[in-house]
Amino acid sequence: MDGYESQARLFKTLMHPARLAILEILRPGEACVCHMEAALGYRQAYISQQLMVLREAGLVGDRRDGWNIYYRVAKPEIFKVMDSARAALGRTRKTGERFVAKLCNCPNCTHEVARESRLIQT
Repeated sequence: MDGYESQARLFKTLMHPARLAILEILRPGEACVCHMEAALGYRQAYISQQLMVLREAGLVGDRRDGWNIYYRVAKPEIFKVMDSARAALGRTRKTGERFVAKLCNCPNCTHEVARESRLIQT
């Protein structure tokens, strides 16, 4: 049964809806906690708790840029597991589907909003 212990730990990590949502936010690339707050509507402390669990499981990594910490998926293979679970439930992920923050003031989002507004104006 030893071979199943690590798999069981992985599934326990994925058993929380907020953690799945965080991983979906990170699917296209890195994001900061303020972005996750805006997209999910959870408090920073709650998101940080969930990120700690994901980090301890080795699924999420981070990098610091000044005052901001950006999170990313460390094991992209996890998306195959999530997509398989979704398929087993008869649900499919729409191409291009992603969480979009309502308002986030981090440098990444500020640059993205500026870039998108330039695209809209041209």
